[in-house]
Amino acid sequence: MLAPAALKCLWALLLATVVQAVISPKVVIFSFFNDERDIWLGIPEFNLLEQNVTIPGLFTQFPDIHCNGNGSVCQLTTGEGEINAAASTLALVLSPEFNLTQTYFLFAGVAGINPGVGTLASVTFAQFAVQVGLQYEVDAREKPANFSTGFIPQGATAINSYPQFIYGTEVFQLNDALRQRAIEFAKTASLNDTADAQAYRKRYPNATAQGSPNVIGCDTATSDVWWTGELIGRAFENFMTLLTNGTSTYCTTQQEDNAVLESLLRGHIARRVDFSRIILMRTASDFDRPPPGGSVTDNLFNEYFGDASILNLYLAGIKVIEGIIGGWNDTFAAGVSPQNYIGDVIGSIGGSPKYGPGSIFNGQGAPPTPDVNVTASGNLANSAHTWSTGSFSVRVILALSGWVGVWLLAV
Repeated sequence: MLAPAALKCLWALLLATVVQAVISPKVVIFSFFNDERDIWLGIPEFNLLEQNVTIPGLFTQFPDIHCNGNGSVCQLTTGEGEINAAASTLALVLSPEFNLTQTYFLFAGVAGINPGVGTLASVTFAQFAVQVGLQYEVDAREKPANFSTGFIPQGATAINSYPQFIYGTEVFQLNDALRQRAIEFAKTASLNDTADAQAYRKRYPNATAQGSPNVIGCDTATSDVWWTGELIGRAFENFMTLLTNGTSTYCTTQQEDNAVLESLLRGHIARRVDFSRIILMRTASDFDRPPPGGSVTDNLFNEYFGDASILNLYLAGIKVIEGIIGGWNDTFAAGVSPQNYIGDVIGSIGGSPKYGPGSIFNGQGAPPTPDVNVTASGNLANSAHTWSTGSFSVRVILALSGWVGVWLLAV
């Protein structure tokens, strides 16, 4: 038989083989396409290419999660649109390579903006995300004469009636106390602007649209449809107002946020992430409607000001990241306690929203999902060891069949 020392060496080799280091980021940046990703690469504050982690389920165009050397900051690029965003986010949430229980999630993407609320290259932080595309729609050329739009809330027969068919992803509300801290961090940044953006702003009559880029708190609308125009902008603004009982401010337009939020909410229920640690930042790359006398198609096809807005993702976002990491021990490790309701429109993580049907779980939230036990084949499949890191456990199932064979050969 093997000597005790040899057995110890064999056991150590086994553990070294099956146990992998788990990355525990303080901040994960969500990007959605290559320009948003690339602005974070080559910056002086940290190098996100020091660790490149490939996990199953990511978008084929962006198969790696990038992290700095100590794993304190990571970046996921989900791909554009709701399907890509949801699938990639859930792949991260469920990956055993990451411990996300104390992680802050910083959405860092560009968006259209309502010229009545903000201007090009501004940095926005949302408390509400509303899925405005989740409606009935009839072609506007065929709508009833008494309808101001072809969009109708699901399950309703009038455009001003609350939806009767609720899927659960229509509205998300985030931690406003954390949002206010992020806004204060971002306000210390010197924002970028361009001559082209300055010239285009002058075509709008109101002071808000003509102003310089700034940092504002306002809310975001999600739809796979990339829309533009005064009429559709007004229709979606009214829909946001309806769904939140007048508590949201229609501001930015994008294609991913509710999808990412739903995946993170499911991760919260599975005890893998903390939904109170989400910061939704978007910078304005275009207006959601043309200036007076302008063409909607020209505004859609030609008036995109990505240079200023992309750079401001980094300029404002780095201040938020530095604020979180710099204040980690004093504030952010323990979390910023929300003073408002957080979660979805049906109360899945507890509490009761003041809009929609209220909590369908009597304020208690959905039952937490059970742990998933992955077992190996063979007689030794139930041999498992657990290593704890803070509140997070990494369960390693030891598939020992091959090692038993090695041991038998060595006897």
